[in-house]
Amino acid sequence: MSKLSIIPRRSKDRGVANHEWLKTFHTWSFSTYNDPKFQEFGCLRVLNEDRVQPGTGFGSHSHREFEIFSYIVDGELQHKDSMGNTEIIHRGEIQFTSAGTGITHSEYNINKSLPVHFIQIWVKPDESQLKPSYSMKKWLDTDKENKLALLVDNIKDADANVIPIHAKLSMYASILSPSKSVTYAFKRSKGYLHLIMRSGYETPEKSAKLKIKDEVLNEGDGVFILCEPETEVTIESLGDVTAEFLLFDLE
Repeated sequence: MSKLSIIPRRSKDRGVANHEWLKTFHTWSFSTYNDPKFQEFGCLRVLNEDRVQPGTGFGSHSHREFEIFSYIVDGELQHKDSMGNTEIIHRGEIQFTSAGTGITHSEYNINKSLPVHFIQIWVKPDESQLKPSYSMKKWLDTDKENKLALLVDNIKDADANVIPIHAKLSMYASILSPSKSVTYAFKRSKGYLHLIMRSGYETPEKSAKLKIKDEVLNEGDGVFILCEPETEVTIESLGDVTAEFLLFDLE
């Protein structure tokens, strides 16, 4: 039997900051949150769960080297960058920037009444001094319902249906109905699963839950996965509502 370790990262233990215009949770050390035990995991450096209030956002700022992308859960986010890209990103879409030798960008919630909820992810590329680039793709909920949809993949393996990344990483998304499950065989030796906090900050009476091996996850929880390549894991939805999650296969 393949070796498999599942280590929970509970939502309540994440870093959190409330700036009124932004409420954000940090899986790894970020900004004013610093925990020596949670600096990175393989090539994953940042996984922030952000909610930005209407008419506010992140002003123009610079990035270098990292592959930076946002998975939009609800609402809409306007992206502008120094490469001349301007887009409004909606639910189901990912905007991806390979910062490489350096870019500046801004991200704003231009909606006048609704917040935007998104997952911001930073990945360390295999190469430095890459030429900056930008891409955006959209997936429907039906692409993810009760199955794993591949959204981001290593550039050497990626086809036209996914976003290519300069790192040994694959990212999947799924929307699991109650009592449904999916099984995945890892290509690499590490994994991370994040159960998106769709229901809000407080745990409601009806909420999403996942089970992976012996661990039960509530919304906002994650798990670190250590395994041998080709190890299979089954992820089961135990909650009262659909469970939307991201699964990373990485080195």
